Amino acid sequence: MSYKFSEHRIEQSVLHIPEGVRDIYNGECQLKLSIEQKMHQVLHSYGFSDIQTPMFEFFDVFSKERGTIASREMYKFFDRDNNTLVLRPDMTPAIARCVGKYFKEEELPLRLCYKGSTFINTTSYQGKLKETTQLGAELINDGSVDADAEMIALTIECLKNTGLEDFQVEIGHAEFLIGLLEEAKFDENETEQLKELIEKKNVFGVEELVEEKKLPENIKELLLKITDMYGDIENISHAKTLTNNPCAVKAIERLEELYAILKSYGVSDYVTFDLGLISKYNYYTGIIFKAYTYGTGEPIVKGGRYDNLMKQFGKEAPAIGLAIVVDQLMTAIDKQDNEDNESKESYLVLYENNCRKKAIDYAKSCRQEGKEIQLTHKDPNFSLEDYKAHANRIGMQHLLYMKNEDSIEQM
Repeated sequence: MSYKFSEHRIEQSVLHIPEGVRDIYNGECQLKLSIEQKMHQVLHSYGFSDIQTPMFEFFDVFSKERGTIASREMYKFFDRDNNTLVLRPDMTPAIARCVGKYFKEEELPLRLCYKGSTFINTTSYQGKLKETTQLGAELINDGSVDADAEMIALTIECLKNTGLEDFQVEIGHAEFLIGLLEEAKFDENETEQLKELIEKKNVFGVEELVEEKKLPENIKELLLKITDMYGDIENISHAKTLTNNPCAVKAIERLEELYAILKSYGVSDYVTFDLGLISKYNYYTGIIFKAYTYGTGEPIVKGGRYDNLMKQFGKEAPAIGLAIVVDQLMTAIDKQDNEDNESKESYLVLYENNCRKKAIDYAKSCRQEGKEIQLTHKDPNFSLEDYKAHANRIGMQHLLYMKNEDSIEQM
């Protein structure tokens, strides 16, 4: 009795997976691969080349100086030489390291794309994934507003190519708030606190923090209104009348110029603007953007300009990137019941011993036509109904039965 109980406990422990990760199989895995392939095709059509970086790197690549996430949210461990290693929490610093190492002398625009897992130990968020798949792109050596527009247009085309239509890209500019906070002489702690309140649209929290500071009335008014400064480009342009801060004015003018180019791309209907848009990554220096859709509360795309990050890896270069969170996108597509993600026509072909050769030839012919074929020898211990139920469970659309050389029955 004790032996059986122990065996049961061992079985349960090896089947269990840690919180924050998950298995993906059958139709869901097929959907994920299909989504990734469709977006990858768009990235290639824009001339982006694939790059792969290690899943773990030295801690210094993602340390606080880089402007990425807090150290406590990283998965850290040690190698045999006692070096601190980290499961990558963010793809951008890893790509920046590669560019600094392999493309240091390149001065013209460099387009790189990737797909990989990122790992963040979000202990405070019960049920949130700690491992996510990201598919993204980085445009290095181009500081122009044209590059900003290309990356946002690329984001929109990637999402549309999956069949998703109901989404919106929110665009902001990091320098708008940075300029105001420098003028207001906020220290680092106050800045982080205010950014967190603005990101959560916590109007009362923003008001309380701002009222504690003795600020000029124009700065105070702007900071109190910043959570409401969103919508179409006209709303954003109006903010120029409220400030003379050079940084803030320049940020708004960049957004106006960006919008004009996005109209040329024909994607302006997919964008809105938000001067209170905040990113947890402190390396962003200019345009920042996030894409949202119903069916998921988290952004499905995050991106922005990081013109100062590359020099930390030995190369002075402007850059802008985007990261599509595939897991969030899958959730959205599933909840929106998107019909554009059809799988290939699929068959489970069941055959008896006396028609093995015919079954093999038939399967080969169907595969050449692009059909998905599972070829299975019929086990006499299982009925046709068992196989029919099995075909449904594994997502095969049809069950064909070859009982003899002369017939193929669809069950």
